[in-house]
Amino acid sequence: MGSTVISNHDCAKLSHLDLCMAEAVPPGGNWRNIPTSIPSARLEQIRVSCAAGEGSRSTYYGRLDAGKPAYTIGTYYNRPGNGCFLHYDFEGGQHRTISHREAARLQSFPDSFTFSGSQRAVCQQIGNAVPPLLAFQIANAVGPAGIMIDVFAGAGGLSLGFDWAGWKSIAAVDNDQHAVATFNSNLASVAFVGDMNEDVVLQRLMALAPQKRRERLALVGGPPCQGFSTGGNSRSKEDIRNSLYKRYALLLGRLKPDVFVFENVTGLLSLQNGEFVQSVLAELRAVGYEVALWRLNAARFGVPQRRERVIIAGVPRGTRLPSEPTAWTRPTDRELIPSTTVCGVADALGDLPPLIAGQDGSTLPYRYLPESDYQAYARGTLSAADYIARAGFTDDTGGRSGHLRRVAGRSQRLHAG
Repeated sequence: MGSTVISNHDCAKLSHLDLCMAEAVPPGGNWRNIPTSIPSARLEQIRVSCAAGEGSRSTYYGRLDAGKPAYTIGTYYNRPGNGCFLHYDFEGGQHRTISHREAARLQSFPDSFTFSGSQRAVCQQIGNAVPPLLAFQIANAVGPAGIMIDVFAGAGGLSLGFDWAGWKSIAAVDNDQHAVATFNSNLASVAFVGDMNEDVVLQRLMALAPQKRRERLALVGGPPCQGFSTGGNSRSKEDIRNSLYKRYALLLGRLKPDVFVFENVTGLLSLQNGEFVQSVLAELRAVGYEVALWRLNAARFGVPQRRERVIIAGVPRGTRLPSEPTAWTRPTDRELIPSTTVCGVADALGDLPPLIAGQDGSTLPYRYLPESDYQAYARGTLSAADYIARAGFTDDTGGRSGHLRRVAGRSQRLHAG
């Protein structure tokens, strides 16, 4: 398939013990499949806590299921014991965690999007990102495109989706220098390193916004989610990260954009028995905005990942709120067992070259031509809009049916075997 470089297609090394455990876990399996004959103090702790009714830990040492969307891609996808991150190809001997490129694909980043920094920095950028494909559909829902400012921008997942929808970035900020480098190398070079707690950062953003504008202005972003996340060990309204929504609201009141999008984890909804999210909504309303709260699962929008997020969208008081974007996949139950339209991990990753633990496969060729619409999207031969349009047809009720069509048969594979 030529000399194409597949950037960031490298995966973590595994210890002998982790490799033995990985080899024992079948597709869709987890720690329960690892025999007690494999010695592991951590596994013993998991077994004891599970027996005591302290949670099933069902994703620990989990292997992806080829036909289902992945679980949420976190920032530790390079560690087999921290979630369901083992590659689905058990029969092919891929006893390893997913590569950075595979994690990026499951987040819906195209292969042309490259990540900067150390291995740990790349994990954080990918795991913390908003799936661009979901962001694209949110952007389409909030109305005509204009100019935008992205705060807590990370690697640029929100901005990339909005860019696809016709929005133009004029400024972005994040406190992670590696994420800012990634943003500027893939999107408009408008991002800078800064801490939203500092007044000078808000002043710089205000200076970059036009005083008189003819285009619509959007403010988008999601304050760091660790203080809200149920995946962390500490969830408290006293967490310093949980006050950053006030800085977002302060900037919102000063900029007075035509629309805003505030993204966060679903843990925001349950913090302090639901009182905290009401405080967030009140703060946003206090600066003159009508707000709508949406709970969106990325897998229902063509992303091969079960990733639920809270989206708060708002417009100036007295104007019409946007409608929630319409989901177009049809999972058959809450576990998102594949229906005709859910994109599974094999449809997302199958054309990428196989790896062994610790291998850098960035110079290896693709295994074959795109075999699914999602692979074509990831490789840039289908736009986000075309991927969504090709995913099915509109039935008599106005909903989508059909399937994520394969665009190349197995006869078109270019690899041997």
